[in-house]
Amino acid sequence: MRDLLQEIDEWGPEKVVCVSDARTGMRGVLVIDNTARGTGKGGTRMSPTVTVREIARLARVMTWKWAAVDLFHGGAKAGIFADPESPDKERIVRAFARRLADQIPASYVAGLDMGMTEHDAAIIQDELGDRGAAVGVPEPLGGVPYDQLGVTGHGVAEAVDAALAHQGRSVKGARVALQGFGAVGAAAAKRLHELGAQVVALSTIDGSVHDPDGLDVPAWLDARAEFGDACVAKAPPARRLPRGEELLVDCDVLVPAAGQDVIDADVAAKVRAGLVVEGANLPTTPEARALLADRDVTVVPDFIANAGGAIAAGFAMDARHSAFRPEPTAILDAVAERTRGNTELVLDVARERGTLPHEAALDLAKERVRTAMQLRGRLPQPA
Repeated sequence: MRDLLQEIDEWGPEKVVCVSDARTGMRGVLVIDNTARGTGKGGTRMSPTVTVREIARLARVMTWKWAAVDLFHGGAKAGIFADPESPDKERIVRAFARRLADQIPASYVAGLDMGMTEHDAAIIQDELGDRGAAVGVPEPLGGVPYDQLGVTGHGVAEAVDAALAHQGRSVKGARVALQGFGAVGAAAAKRLHELGAQVVALSTIDGSVHDPDGLDVPAWLDARAEFGDACVAKAPPARRLPRGEELLVDCDVLVPAAGQDVIDADVAAKVRAGLVVEGANLPTTPEARALLADRDVTVVPDFIANAGGAIAAGFAMDARHSAFRPEPTAILDAVAERTRGNTELVLDVARERGTLPHEAALDLAKERVRTAMQLRGRLPQPA
């Protein structure tokens, strides 16, 4: 916590709330980063390794993500220090919601992140007796089906297409390597296949598979539905690679869609792709991005490429106060339009200014947040 205090800057975080419950062993944290543009909104992550600093970093990403897609919510994130496979998961989630009853939904609207499902979002709503407490609930409760639609991965694939077009190249026949084959990676693979790309590598926590001639994406989606992460074990040994090697295969586009900081300077020096599109939050370190730029590798920032979930959450936030569920096609069309538009804008600005796409995207987001802070009287008073 002391380290986090030293990292507070002009943007935030505005509030860090740590909670616990002795009866269930629940330990959790809520970080409200910046609410100049609206109520805090961001996913809740459940993991036995989650840290306060991790949640704070992710909350800051949400500040920039909401601003970049120009939707009026504030950056926030929550974390529960627990095993998402625990048989006591429901009790833990209910204890977490109770302890934050003074924050949800007044300061924070919960959403889904790693380790959390639509059922968990429904539990938060039920525990607090408020439909506005969480988004991402199942369809029978009026929710937008994030996982079924694959909104984040759909947007990532659209960002790949837009970035390739910006370089004067076609997505058709482009060789794409995916790290991660969860909700984001699988949806990205599906959409990339529909667009005509060749997915040459994919991975789960159990390892990775590679075929330079292109994987059978529909078959792999079926295998994932049947076997989960263990699907890679069904691949012939000659096709399997150690976990992490999928980042280094020969390809046109690399999509890291798993964890944070997976591409550091060492990995960046070995990446063979000419384009990196960040499907996960914070997958590249600043040192890696600088090195990739020196090697003429373009990186599309996370809060631009993977904003599909935030865009869909905007629909879900509206649906909380309506008796009508938005049409799935309208959601996917909005995700594609905004993601493509933002990708093209950021790459144009980066080219014009001679800066990295991350810097161009941050400048755009910061300008919007700073304007909101100024209008609300939140900026420091001149001496």
